[in-house]
This record gives sequence, structure tokens and C-alpha cells, in this order.
Amino acid sequence: MWWLAAGVVATAVHFVLPEGGLAGSVVYDLIGLATAVGILLALRLHRPERPAMWRWFAAGQITFVIGDVIYGYYEQVLDKSPYPSPADVFYLASYPMLVMGLLLLVRRRRSGSGDLIDAAIVATGIGLVFWLFVLQPVAADAGVSALERVTTVAYPAADTLLIALLARLFTSGGARSPSARLLVAGAVLMLAADTAFAVLPLYTSASLHLADPIFLLSYVLWSAAALHPSMAGERGGGARGAATVGPSRLLLFGACSLLAPALLFVPGIGGSPIGRFSVAVGAGALILLVIARMSGFVFEVRRQSAELTRAAMQDELTGLASRRCLEDTLRDALAGGGRPQIALLGLNGFKNVNDELGRPVGDRLLTSLATRLRAVAPDDALIARIGGDEFAVLLVSSSAEEARTVASTLAHTLSAPVAVGGHELYVGVAIGLAGGAGVTPVELLRQAESAMYAAKQTGEPVRRWSPTLDERAGEFVRLGAEIRAALDSGQFRVVYQPIVDLPSGRVAAVEALVRWEHPTRGLVSPAAFIPVAERNGLIVELGEWILRTACHRLAAWRASLGAGAPDRVSVNVSARQLARPHFAATVAAALADSGLPASCLAVEVTETAVFEGGQAVVALHELRALGVRIALDDFGTGHSSLGLLQTVPVDILKVDKSFVDDVTEAGRHTVIAEALYQVSSGLGLVAVAEGVETAAQAEALHRIGYRYLQGFHFGRPVADPDFALTTVIATAEPQEARA
Repeated sequence: MWWLAAGVVATAVHFVLPEGGLAGSVVYDLIGLATAVGILLALRLHRPERPAMWRWFAAGQITFVIGDVIYGYYEQVLDKSPYPSPADVFYLASYPMLVMGLLLLVRRRRSGSGDLIDAAIVATGIGLVFWLFVLQPVAADAGVSALERVTTVAYPAADTLLIALLARLFTSGGARSPSARLLVAGAVLMLAADTAFAVLPLYTSASLHLADPIFLLSYVLWSAAALHPSMAGERGGGARGAATVGPSRLLLFGACSLLAPALLFVPGIGGSPIGRFSVAVGAGALILLVIARMSGFVFEVRRQSAELTRAAMQDELTGLASRRCLEDTLRDALAGGGRPQIALLGLNGFKNVNDELGRPVGDRLLTSLATRLRAVAPDDALIARIGGDEFAVLLVSSSAEEARTVASTLAHTLSAPVAVGGHELYVGVAIGLAGGAGVTPVELLRQAESAMYAAKQTGEPVRRWSPTLDERAGEFVRLGAEIRAALDSGQFRVVYQPIVDLPSGRVAAVEALVRWEHPTRGLVSPAAFIPVAERNGLIVELGEWILRTACHRLAAWRASLGAGAPDRVSVNVSARQLARPHFAATVAAALADSGLPASCLAVEVTETAVFEGGQAVVALHELRALGVRIALDDFGTGHSSLGLLQTVPVDILKVDKSFVDDVTEAGRHTVIAEALYQVSSGLGLVAVAEGVETAAQAEALHRIGYRYLQGFHFGRPVADPDFALTTVIATAEPQEARA
């Protein structure tokens, strides 16, 4: 900007100096020399990757300056103004250098045949105008010599060539940097100056000194283009953006097409045989070029349409068919009266791969699984990826039994571990089957999806859709809405089951459990509504309400019963609650609001809730830091119970009821119960045996070493436990006497 400002000021100074004077000539030459130096300075300042283009520009500018110096010598020293003169040799010699620089710039930009046609349209339109108003009048002027006519015509002709090259640059889809824009502006001003130099003597008596400022400004713009930092980015070779038929291009083509007939209305053109012939030739060339360009646009639109169709019909990552392709093929099969079968595959645990190993590993896993599907699917099957971790196999002409056989093969193939990025990964798969006639593609996909989710819930590898699944899904939806209403209207109740300390029979703790007193259904079992709340996320709100209620209740017992109150209350926490980043803060707020010490609260989690690690284990460590005790519920029934003791902060092990049922009989269950007690004792953990229903079980567990027991033998879950009564019935009396 400073360079442009200085150049404009210097140009204004030259213009106000006396015409033909020594001072004006010196200022003119200094400006030309400064612009050449500016280009050379820019080469050292910005160091473009390919400087040859700018070196040609600098050479052309220096040649211009030499011509100016020679012409100034003739004017100021020899007091002559010859035309043409030796100075014109240098002036004209500079154009090939500028053309070479622009050719290097244009060649580095990838451009197609359409860009060449665009440039040809612009060059033809400009050339027609220049021929009619500049070149032809100069060539027809009988008052000048042939050498003078050739020299005068050569300047605008060379400028037209420069404009044509720059038109190709600007009609391509590449980015237009400030440096390129300054180059175009400089070339346009040079064309205007040369045109003025040729036209002024033909049509006016004005002084040629009027063209000098335009020449100087073109010099300044050329050097400014080199000095701009974006000149280093004029390296070319980059991908060319697709040219579009925008308003500017429509205006360009329209103006060029109408240019030739419009020239016929110019006085002296339409009445001249040469003018009419020139317009006819120019109009014909422009029409042909525009037709060729529009044909290119039509071809480009068709090509892009084909690419969009291919992209819509094919999954970009795996190369399989897309959901749209699947639906179209399914629609055609159903319309033809067929009974297509579809197998919808949903991966299990794929989200964990993305979360723990990153999306690139997940993408490679999907690609590997897609390759396996191609290898084992029937040749006439359509394989599609319809979601992030869901695939579909469409069997157009297979029976239901054949579809089940194919699905079983797919399940077996995908169950093998996959080696990706140095990891041995395993993701299970659940497959839902659906098929038949008389349904829409959307409905058939919905049925397959419903069967796939049912397979995930039951652990089956393959499940076929049946109307029962829809009834169950409808019941889940209705029950979910009723749970929401129950939370708002206070239909839930918290009951407490005692955990006794043997041999004293004292109630050492209670476990808080939730019950739903439905106004029309009556008492709804937790086994019916807890899975629904887990699925729709309401378990988070329900769990927080249970937590706060239990904390307030134990705090009230401590205040009213003193030493007779339980030492702690256990609250069950779901995997969804643990997955919340701020769950520990929720627990801390419940403790603070109730005034209950953190040591009086135990959080019970299942092994499956913390098996996969991640945020769940982080939440447990945060709870431990608060002073809350951690109980591992249903211990011994999970995937890797002993392994969890190394990663999960645990204070209490709650031995599952399945190991208690037959503890009175010598055998495997007794050995396991003893082993679990030894594990907890060796690790310094508290062992609680669940599901104690008889005095014999209590006695057997006590002989093994268990101190804390829980079960119907000591009391059922009730809203207001009678701790004194529980202490009385906790003695090892015969069951008949208690009854």
C-alpha cells in the first residue's frame, strides 16, 4: 500500500511538471527504474518457490526503462522526437518477456479446455474492438509510413495478447490472489496507455503527454504485484476449482455475444464494407466459442450429476452400497412382486473402539469388516452400509430359511477378531432378519432393525422379526411415557432392606430400593420398568431422586434413633449415571443437602457397569475421594470379577444370590462361597452375602466367616423398617417357630 501510494504521488508529480522538460523526463525514468528494482527486491524479500516468472517480469520492466532512457536522450540531448525510434525496439522487445512471465504463471495453474475457450471469448471480443477502432484505422492511415503503422499497431496487439493470457488466468477456477489482481490491473492500464498513444493522434489533437501517467501507473502496479506477499503463493500446480455458470460468466458470455451486432450501430462501422465484414467474422467466432463453452458446461453438469449419483449410491469409506441404493433396490424388488429378505447387522462395542483408539482405527475396522462381508455374502446379494456401525445384506431371491443360513454365516465370520493398527479387536454382531411382500422398503428396514435390537438385548446372534417384537416395543414406549409422568406426579417410593451384622443381629446397613405404585397397574416390578428407564435415559433422573431420598431418610433416622440407626445406606447406581462427567458432584450435593456424612453412604455398582472402564471408573475414584464407600454388586457373575478388583476402587463385595442358594449342601457352591469370602478377607474388603432366605443358609454362611447378610430371612424391603423387630428375628431360630 505504501508503494502504491508513493507511485501515485510520483506519477502526479511527473504529470504537473512541464511537458518535454528535463525534470519530467528524469522523474519518468526514475519511476520506471524504481519499479524494476521493486520487482528484484520482491524476489529477495518473498523468495517465491519458482522465481523465473518474476525474473521475466523484471527483465521486461528493465527493458522498458532502457527504452525510456533512450527516448529521453533523443528528446533532451538531441532535441528530437523520432517515431519510430531505437527506443521502440526496446519497448516492443519487453513484451515477449512479459508474455513469457505470464505464460509461466498460466501454465502452473491447471486449467481445462473450458478455461482456454473463456480466454478466447474475451480475447476475441477485445480484439474485435481493437481492430475496428485502433488497428484498422492506424493501418489504413495513408499519412504515415509503413514502419510507423506497423509500430503503432504492434503495441495494442501485444497488449491484447497480455490481456488474453490474463483472461485465461482469471477465467480458470483457481484462487485469485491480490498479486494476480494487480498484474491484471497493470496490464489493463498498459493496454489503455498504448491505445491512447495510438488513438489520440487519429481522433483528437490532444497531446500524447496524457498517456504518460497511465504508463507510469501500469509500471507501479506491476511492481506492486511483485511486492505483495501473495506473490510467493503464485506457484501454480494446485487443484483447480470447478468453474461454475454464475451470474458473472453469464454476463460475460452475453456481453461478448451481443458485442459484435452492437458494433454495427456505431457510426462508420455498419456502413463500411470492412467494418461489416469484420463484425461478421467476429460475431461468427464469438457464437461458435460461446456454443462450445456452453456445451462444456452441459458436459460438466452431467459429469458432476453422475458423480453425485455415484456418491449417493455408494458409501465413501467402505465402497459398499449406501442406504439410498439399498432402499431403491428394495423398492424395485417389492414392486416386481418379489419377497426379498434383508439381514441388518449391528456391531456391538464399536463405539468403544472409536472412543478409546480413535476414529481412524474405527474406520479401518469398518473397512476390514466390509471386506469380510463381501467375501462370504452370496454373489447376488447387495451389501450396504446404512449407518455408522450398521450394515445390511439384501437377498432379493432367497427364502427365509436361506436368509437365516446366510445370517448365521455372517455372524460367524464377523465374530473373529480383527487386527487393526497393532490391536487385536473384537466386536460382536447382532443380526435382525425381515422379509416378505406387501410392505414398503421403509417398513421392511424398520422390522429388520427391530429384530436386530432385540437380538442385542437377548444376546442372540440372529433374530427374525415377528409382530410380538412390535408389541413389546410399543409397550416400552408407553411404559417410558408413564415413567415420565410417574416422576412428575410422585408415584415412586423408596423401600429399605436390612443388612444385618451376625451374630448380634443388629441392622448394620440398609439397601435403598425403588418401587412404583402405579394408579391403575398397581405395584409395578422394578424388573419391568428399570430396563425401560435405562434405555430412554430416565434412570439418571430417577436414580438421583432415589439417592437424595435415601440420604435424607438415613439422616432422619440418625437424628431420631441415634445409635439404633443403621450405619450406612446403600444406593444402586446405573451405568448411565456413572457415565455422566459430573456424577460425583451430584452425590456431593445430595450429601450436603441432607447433612449425611459421606462415610454413611455406599454406592452399589454392577460389574457390567464398570467392566469397560472409562468414565465409570473415573467417577468411582472421585466418589472414593469424597469418602463414599463403593460396593460391587452381584460379584462373581460378571465377565472378569477378579480383574475388576485391580482397577476399580472397592470397599464392599456383595456375593450374588446364586452362590448362596445351595450353600447348605456340600459341593461346588459352598467352595465358591468360601473362596469369595477368602478373597474379600485377604483384600481387606467387607463381604455381604445376598439372597439369604433361610436360617440354615444364614448359619452356613456364618460358619464360613460371613459377618454381613441380606435377604428375606431378615426382612423384606419396606418403607419403614422396624430395626428392633429385625434384631429379634435375626437370631438363628428354626424357620417353623418364626412362622
